[in-house]
Amino acid sequence: MRVLLFLLPSLLMAQAPAPKAAPTPAKAPATAAKSTKAAPASAATAKAPAPAGTMTDEQKTIYAIGLSMSQSLSSLDLSPAEIEILKRAFSDAAAGKPAVKLEEWTPKFQAFSQSRSTRAAAKQKIVAKAYLDKAAMEQGATRTPSGLVYRELVPGTGPSPKATDKVKVNYRGTLTNGTEFDSSYKRNQAAEFPLNGVIPCWTEGVQRMKVGGKSQLVCPADIAYGDRGSPPLITGGATLIFEIELLGVTP
Repeated sequence: MRVLLFLLPSLLMAQAPAPKAAPTPAKAPATAAKSTKAAPASAATAKAPAPAGTMTDEQKTIYAIGLSMSQSLSSLDLSPAEIEILKRAFSDAAAGKPAVKLEEWTPKFQAFSQSRSTRAAAKQKIVAKAYLDKAAMEQGATRTPSGLVYRELVPGTGPSPKATDKVKVNYRGTLTNGTEFDSSYKRNQAAEFPLNGVIPCWTEGVQRMKVGGKSQLVCPADIAYGDRGSPPLITGGATLIFEIELLGVTP
């Protein structure tokens, strides 16, 4: 299973991992014109997939594999027409009649992936700018020279950490659309790490906090995961929002 899930991303992305929209269900095909002859059974006339509520566990697993592949391909910024080409490739491969020779086109994967990832990141940054500008106007928010938008939610009374300190925190990370990509609360376990060993946004922002306090950090891509993102959940160019509780500091 690990081979199945990771082979495709490794071929297409050729980039290091580094935060969930489900694919839009395809519309049902238009009803074909009536014919006096019954159409022969074939892959083209196979039954439509069962609704999620009636799928077996095996069918749901296959569907989940499709979701995983979709997330892995998100950085390629595929258009609807290109997704149709992808669907055709699956059908042609299943029929044993590929339209191109894979070995001839595999060398082009990396350059294509890098080009598309750069394009997608640029588009994401344009969308994120409006969010960052709005966040910077919130009451109590401060925008720093790095682009971090910092807002204290609950004041702390303890010491503030230095970049070289180890911190203990609870946190929740979301995308600008509200999608949660990480949460120590859900794991029921606070996180501990050296403050200089995480993304620059955290290193800068958490130093502004005091133990016992809670703050929001809105992190532009340049001080988060950059143009490469952290696939599959964090796309290149993504602005991230963190709510952080500072529980403790160890020098």
